[in-house]
Amino acid sequence: MRKKLSGKSKAVALLGALLASGWAQAQSLQLSIEIPRLKVAEYHNPYVAVWLEDESRNATQLAVWYDLGMRNDEGEKWLKDLRQWWRRGGRAMDVPVDGITSATYGPGEHKLKVALDREELAALEPGNYRLRVEAAREVGGRELVDIPLTWPLDKSALPLTGRGESELGNIRIALTD
Repeated sequence: MRKKLSGKSKAVALLGALLASGWAQAQSLQLSIEIPRLKVAEYHNPYVAVWLEDESRNATQLAVWYDLGMRNDEGEKWLKDLRQWWRRGGRAMDVPVDGITSATYGPGEHKLKVALDREELAALEPGNYRLRVEAAREVGGRELVDIPLTWPLDKSALPLTGRGESELGNIRIALTD
């Protein structure tokens, strides 16, 4: 007969599992996002949004890269072109948000480091999630890349990768100490 665990025992068991997986030693979620160099007549850096989404489609925002330098905050009005992100919480955000929003980036590989003790990540329930990375570019296209994952991340199952076909290149998820 199995003994039912109390809330405290469950917490101790979960902590033990996290320690065994290497989770507790890792301090940051590290994402590598590639923006490919495109051969087009008129190139604009893409707006990019990054978030974790649970099975109920609740979003935990990680990053939004957009044109912060436009007059009268005009860059904000184009955020709705990140359609999936906009529907998953973007429209409710009052940008800029310290630690989440930043300027757009040009072609190349860009690193995003998110502390695991950040309130939103620390509050995530264990379960199945998707890392979603969406890009939209003026006079260009749109793309959304999904990478399924289980939270908390198991260090032995990393890195996780995905790849876009046009506006996004390689995307990599890892943990760093």
